[in-house]
Amino acid sequence: MFTGLVQHLGHLERIARQGATARLTVRADLPSPDLGESIAVNGVCLTLVSHGSGCLSFDVLGETLDRTALGTKSPGTPLHLERALRAGDPLGGHFVTGHVDGTGTLVSGDITGPDRVLLVRTSPALLDGIVPKGSVALDGVSLTVVELDRTQNLFGVHLIPHTWTHTAFPALLPGALLNIETDLLGKFARQYASSSPSAPPAPPPLTLDRLRSAGFL
Repeated sequence: MFTGLVQHLGHLERIARQGATARLTVRADLPSPDLGESIAVNGVCLTLVSHGSGCLSFDVLGETLDRTALGTKSPGTPLHLERALRAGDPLGGHFVTGHVDGTGTLVSGDITGPDRVLLVRTSPALLDGIVPKGSVALDGVSLTVVELDRTQNLFGVHLIPHTWTHTAFPALLPGALLNIETDLLGKFARQYASSSPSAPPAPPPLTLDRLRSAGFL
């Protein structure tokens, strides 16, 4: 479990393909890494399988490569890193699982006042899990949805200057793929609503004829 607050910026060292899977190596100054710990890499929950000489290595499944943007990154690309939440840690963002739902394409990065506005296009299915003023994780960063345009499959988020300067977003260009994880609580609410049995039909109205036939009159 994560919160979507970036703790470190790493840089992709290499992706070594191994058939349908891959070994992902990230150069990062991460203090005291533990083998087997969970680390979110651009919002993707991965298990640390080795470390040394300032590098962290993770095994990535084919499903992860297919569903996320990790496989599109080139060496030197900055990556967001967040270690798993521990008991007692502050919950400053929102609940992020590191299980990416899919990707979106960066359309633009305009400036509005002091903020940077990112406009992202994604699939209608993913857009169903995104609501205005709700939370969304983009490349593992907890952000608030400020606009939604279902006719063009677009949504927008604002980044304050601090977030902009302490993340990898400035390195992105229009057309870049972003990992998207929609809000966890929203997923459960939508699943419950869609799977709940329909309400039983209302009983017929109480009339004199019904009372008479039942022996009350």
